Amino acid sequence: MPGVRKGFRFGAFELDAAAGELRKSGIRLKLQDQPFQVLLIMLERPGELITRDELRQKLWKSDTFVDFDHSLNTVINKLRETLGDSATSPRYIETLAKRGYRFLAPVEALNGGPEVSPPASESPTSVSTGSLLTHPDELPAVPPSNVRLLFALIQIMYLSFYIAALARLSAIQELFDRKLGGADWVTIVLVLSAAVGIPLRLYLLSYVSFDVKDLSRKFLAMFIPLFVLDELWALSPFLLTPQIGLGLALASTAALLYVPFAERTLALMRDRSKPA
Repeated sequence: MPGVRKGFRFGAFELDAAAGELRKSGIRLKLQDQPFQVLLIMLERPGELITRDELRQKLWKSDTFVDFDHSLNTVINKLRETLGDSATSPRYIETLAKRGYRFLAPVEALNGGPEVSPPASESPTSVSTGSLLTHPDELPAVPPSNVRLLFALIQIMYLSFYIAALARLSAIQELFDRKLGGADWVTIVLVLSAAVGIPLRLYLLSYVSFDVKDLSRKFLAMFIPLFVLDELWALSPFLLTPQIGLGLALASTAALLYVPFAERTLALMRDRSKPA
């Protein structure tokens, strides 16, 4: 292919333009010709807008009759599926509505050329590899029904906590009076947090139950306040210390401290399990 660089590297992937091969960590991936050509175009111009019309001219001859929008969407979805990317949380391919696409990750030319990176102002924070939080690219593709079930069960668990605590409010107030010598503010925090948590959990439960799209985007938008709320309610097993003992209360709290991160992973995994 005259004028085309021999190869590119981005993340764990390597593309050999001459051989028409894409590899991940040395393992060859199956990728059809049209998605391969789209990826090659993007790797040659990382960070730049690749218009839909430009891709149409590259992929289909002028005398070819095809449902262009549907066909291009299919090509992009296949490419994203191969890369483990997501339209809602893109690491590699960003969709610019009604305009085209842009490749986000740094690209290295394997013919000895310098690394080519997208402009810093256009690189989203999601591209960072230094985060300890799970990235969609690291997650396996699993049956969507399994992810939805686990995510729904977590919401039901928290709803049970809220309702049980409110149902035993007088007993909890008595426990605080006995152990802390009166702590009305604790009861107020418990009631207010439950009042906030119940509608949030019902919202997420209905969202995942009806399989609404963009679960990860919605969940990530509310992750910080939910994280604070969930970490507060991770202390709830201590309310049952007289019944379950201090050791089991500590163990339950330790497990609940992790649940917000599990929720986040499931939300990302749900979108990863279905091509965007």
